[in-house]
Amino acid sequence: MGAAYILVATGLLFSLHPLCAQSSFSGLVFDTERLKPVENASIFVQETGQLVEADKGGRFELSPVPADKLTLTVFAEGYTTRILEADAKKKGVLEIAVAPLSIDIETVEVKTEAESYGLRRLRNVEGTAIYAAKKSEVIELENILGNLAANNAREVYKGIAGLNIWENDGAGLQLAIGARGLDPNRTSNFNTRQNGYDISADALGYPESYYTPPAQALQRIEVVRGAASLQYGTQFGGLLNFVFKKGPEDKPFEFTTENTYCSFGLFNTFNSFGGTKGRVNYYGFYQYKRGDGWRPNSEFSQHTAFGNVNIKATEKLDIGLEFTHMNYLAQQPGGLADFEFGLDPRQSKRDRNWFQVDWNLAALTLDYRLSDRTRFNLRSFVLAAGRDALGELGPINRPDPGRERDLIMGAYRNFGSEARLLHRYALNGQSSTFLLGARFYRGFTTNRQGDANDGSGPDFQFLNPDDLERSDYEFPSRNLALFAENLFNLSPRLSVTPGIRLEYIRTASDGYYKQRVFSGGQVIFEQRLEDAQVNERSFLLMGLGLGYQLKQGLEAYANISQNYRAINFSDLAVVNPNLVVDSLLRDERGYNADIGLRGTLLGNRLRFDLSAFYLRYNDRIGLSEIAVPDPITVERQSAYRTNIGDARILGLEAYAEADAWRLVFGEQSRPSLPVFLNLSHLRGEYVSGQRQFVGNEVELIPPISVKAGLAFRLKGLRLSYLCTYVRRHYSDATNAEFVANATRGLIPSYTVMDASASYEFSRYRLQAGVNNLADAAYFTRRATAYPGPGIIPAEGRRYYVGVRVGI
Repeated sequence: MGAAYILVATGLLFSLHPLCAQSSFSGLVFDTERLKPVENASIFVQETGQLVEADKGGRFELSPVPADKLTLTVFAEGYTTRILEADAKKKGVLEIAVAPLSIDIETVEVKTEAESYGLRRLRNVEGTAIYAAKKSEVIELENILGNLAANNAREVYKGIAGLNIWENDGAGLQLAIGARGLDPNRTSNFNTRQNGYDISADALGYPESYYTPPAQALQRIEVVRGAASLQYGTQFGGLLNFVFKKGPEDKPFEFTTENTYCSFGLFNTFNSFGGTKGRVNYYGFYQYKRGDGWRPNSEFSQHTAFGNVNIKATEKLDIGLEFTHMNYLAQQPGGLADFEFGLDPRQSKRDRNWFQVDWNLAALTLDYRLSDRTRFNLRSFVLAAGRDALGELGPINRPDPGRERDLIMGAYRNFGSEARLLHRYALNGQSSTFLLGARFYRGFTTNRQGDANDGSGPDFQFLNPDDLERSDYEFPSRNLALFAENLFNLSPRLSVTPGIRLEYIRTASDGYYKQRVFSGGQVIFEQRLEDAQVNERSFLLMGLGLGYQLKQGLEAYANISQNYRAINFSDLAVVNPNLVVDSLLRDERGYNADIGLRGTLLGNRLRFDLSAFYLRYNDRIGLSEIAVPDPITVERQSAYRTNIGDARILGLEAYAEADAWRLVFGEQSRPSLPVFLNLSHLRGEYVSGQRQFVGNEVELIPPISVKAGLAFRLKGLRLSYLCTYVRRHYSDATNAEFVANATRGLIPSYTVMDASASYEFSRYRLQAGVNNLADAAYFTRRATAYPGPGIIPAEGRRYYVGVRVGI
């Protein structure tokens, strides 16, 4: 039945696509404000129904026609649609001026001084994707001033409203962000991509991201929330796509080195090279990072390397090859109980916990331009990766017993391929765009857990590899998906974007786990239980987006799309004394809806995006509590991961930015003094489900989050200040304020400030700054497993200095 739905819906979309013969009257389309050509503008001839597209220089040609007069409709993304009459017999070049719609000025790379915070939104059609009427942001890293060497998420994502950021370490080894009340743990509720392809451990079975691309290597970060489920997977969080820099197109070779020294022994060296030779563009980098950490037992070292080669095989075909390798070894100081955090947040109670990651990722990309109006894109990738966790996972309110340590080893072998076909066409004198895509994904995860030695070093070896004490599983998964969207521009102001996605998911598990009973610290009973499960499901997701240009520079938008999140079999396989997982977990379903107003005011001096959302989350999985046997106290309460019930989450998200200096003294004045405000107000509640949770607040939702800052620019000098405030919120569905082992409870309100400065001259850039300027003592998460368990303190005041040299 689902296949029939998608065939019918796709047929309806195609039925609105008229076949237009190619036609070729010389003309030039140019921007009235910037006085430069408008590339890829579409010109529709009403008398003949013919459609042509201008080249990158804004030029186009029409073949001679019998009529003396032609009625031309000219449209381009980001510009007002213009209808004019032209003399077909007149010689020379017809110059056609079109005025930009300020709401779409993001079609131009944002590098102006006024937009110092490096934030724009995705244009309606970009590459082979449709983003019309979606909640989207693009972070331009070149315009971000902050501690990029440490991947400081507070500074990098300061312009994205509604994000909850967990701070696990001070080095940025793992990114942990969540939106709209979704769990931030390793960014698992986003579809996380690099240059358009997946980078998480297993997109279906274990969608956690142990690898975070270095901020210094990135050109931009694309964030699409809510309605991203149709093009980028079914998850609730949306899309997070890291786009790497490319080699310069005007140089055969360029080399840049950047070295940063921070407090607590952190040293980072980032070295990149790139260029263009003939038809080949290339870019690569090597990064090494090490540090001692703010707390004892926090040392780490990391190596990351990347290489990309893009070959322009023909005028229509681009072929890209790239490879990424990352590995790191980190000691983990463990968590703290509440009273211990109050006494000294820097203390460590675990000196035998270690974590290591090895990530290898290869990708092949093909971009083919079938015509001026039709493009095809293919991205295929292979992942061979692993992560190992070693240490003592017992409750943090008890001392380390010094026994054999627990070792969890995960290996990931995945392959995926996604193809997209995007076609622009004319409909009723307006430009429309159709997108059709298909995705295949095959994952294979192994997860093994057993005893390791009782030492204190990073010895990742099982004592009994052939008969593990806890569990040994394989998790094969398979995913097939078809998706389609169509952007209909019904008038120069109104657009409608319907979409569908047909999904097939197969997840399975095959292995064993052991039940063991202890007495006096000794195993008195052990039972090995074989376990094999298969879960197959197919379903159809639908969505709709609306956009309306109220006036030049002001757009109202709305969208709604369905979501689906499959349970992770890997959650069921890990034995954790702090957490029990319900063996009857069910998949989660729901939808996202957005309505907003965005654009510019005061003569483009004020940029803003104000929106409200409603997220319905049925069968939401969260943390409850359950009584479990305990060898010391006979019985104790443990965290219990289960389907809590149906939740609704409502929120307001706002971002505004203006150059205060230019507002007062005029557009051409110097220096530049941009200020910005990022505000979110969220409320979540369980509305049905298990009786004890109905009416409770949804966990992991700060009701108020505020980020405010200002910057100063004068020639090569840049200064930046950021203040972040997050209000207290709960970490579990029981709304517990305190539990003895600190795995659940309140996340108290906190305020933290960051300041940065840089000076650029010639080939050099000097940079310095302070993170956590007031040395605030706070934490953002409570962990049930690694890197805890317990409270994970955020890092205290940290200074850094750096220098970048380009050759």
